[in-house]
Amino acid sequence: MRMRELSRGVALVALLVSGAPAFAADLPILAAPPIDAFGGNFFGRLYHAYADEWGKDAPVADASAAPLPPARRGLDQIAPQPETSPPYPFGEWPFGGASTIGGAIPNAVDTPLQKAFLPASSAPGKWLEDQHIQVYGWVTLGANVSTAKNGYGGNAPAAYSYSPNQAMLDQAVVYIERVPDTVQQSHWDWGFRISGIYGENYRYTTAYGLFSNQYVIHNHFEGYDMPMVYGELYLPQFAEGLLLRAGRYISVPDIEAQLAPNNYMYSHSMTYAVDNYTNTGLVGTLKINKNWLAQLEVSDGTETMPWNAKSVSLPNGYVGQRDPGTQPTVSACLQYQTDSANDNFYGCANGINKGNWGYNNLQWFGGTIYHKFNEQWHIAFESYYEYQKGVNSSLAGPGLTGTPFQYMANAPFLAQCPNGETSCTAGEYSALAYLNYRIDSMNNLSLRGEFYNDERGQRTGFATRYVNEAIGWQHWFSPSIEMRPEIAWYHSLDQAAFDNGTKHEVVIVSSDLTWHF
Repeated sequence: MRMRELSRGVALVALLVSGAPAFAADLPILAAPPIDAFGGNFFGRLYHAYADEWGKDAPVADASAAPLPPARRGLDQIAPQPETSPPYPFGEWPFGGASTIGGAIPNAVDTPLQKAFLPASSAPGKWLEDQHIQVYGWVTLGANVSTAKNGYGGNAPAAYSYSPNQAMLDQAVVYIERVPDTVQQSHWDWGFRISGIYGENYRYTTAYGLFSNQYVIHNHFEGYDMPMVYGELYLPQFAEGLLLRAGRYISVPDIEAQLAPNNYMYSHSMTYAVDNYTNTGLVGTLKINKNWLAQLEVSDGTETMPWNAKSVSLPNGYVGQRDPGTQPTVSACLQYQTDSANDNFYGCANGINKGNWGYNNLQWFGGTIYHKFNEQWHIAFESYYEYQKGVNSSLAGPGLTGTPFQYMANAPFLAQCPNGETSCTAGEYSALAYLNYRIDSMNNLSLRGEFYNDERGQRTGFATRYVNEAIGWQHWFSPSIEMRPEIAWYHSLDQAAFDNGTKHEVVIVSSDLTWHF
């Protein structure tokens, strides 16, 4: 079995890293047949949606669609967009909980699927366009070859491709959304997003109490989730605009995100892999002026659902909330950006409450900094400290009455407390940087450097310091197809943490291929 997995991983990495560019070079030689050759049907329109934009760095506009309104306010109200996508995974410096106030309009995503399945010339397509509702998504396939040899989970605590020498479906994602028009300042507007994800990456979006048994009980290799289900209300009367988002959404901090296209590289830092993933609640984002933005959030905790506040009585003697981390919680963030957008600071206190040990009741304090040197170079930096209080050092013992997590296959880790203490505060801190070089409009290189200290082992299972160095290439064949080959080295300084606790270091060569639809 291991040899089959290894050979399959080697084959897919070889295909993604070497075969795909050769295929890309050959493809433009093929003449695109006229749409009438397909009778103007779904397959003809889908073919042309991809073929017409191949080798270009921006989608080809749908000629049958109505012209879009201005996509951005003037420079007297909003800083210029610092980057473009491609080649980067974003145009604005990332922040969570809202779309860009002053730079987001409806119908801005002209997707191949929508062009093919519901063109604007059709009655359903015209209705969707008039309602500003779009349907799109992507499929990400990946593979890795690793020096880890001890099977399932051997790459961990390296995340995303946590099992060595495998090819896999990382994520298949569908969005149904309406983006509110935050450029105009004359009337209120509304929006929503409903998302679904299936694949290996579901374990990095799971919230306890929502489809979570497939992970916490059964530990399925692949699974499904709905990491974003929310509604939005935009109110332009407050300062430069107020956006309210209510429901389940991605946690506000971090350089990285769970959704594949939103990241510089295929793999993720440990800094990201072990902190807050999603929240369920209400977040308000106020654009104070051109330079300043403030956010305030109320939620039920981190990676937990409101119904986990109910009391349970377990055979191990535990009596209390199903998840003690389910409680009234607040987050607050402040962003500053210079007039040129060359510098950006985003600081947050995320998931703040009593801080007692929960499923992932992380008290997160930190922020991100972005600096653009010139049109080719920029750097992204993140640092944080997070903790939980009263984390048990064992599941049972003198003075202990068990925990609500003992029945889980993937329970939260215990703490390695000092001096034989039965519980303690478990904290972690990190420093992470991405140095990025834009080769051209379709290619960029990213160098990742990271230091992470899991002081009590509560996030990774090992009380040790980690360092990580990685280099990756993001190459776009078109605005809809991208690949990200990379090589990463991880090292645990104080005890063996990789390959199921048998090695101090692991080297992972990997790549993914993302196909947007």
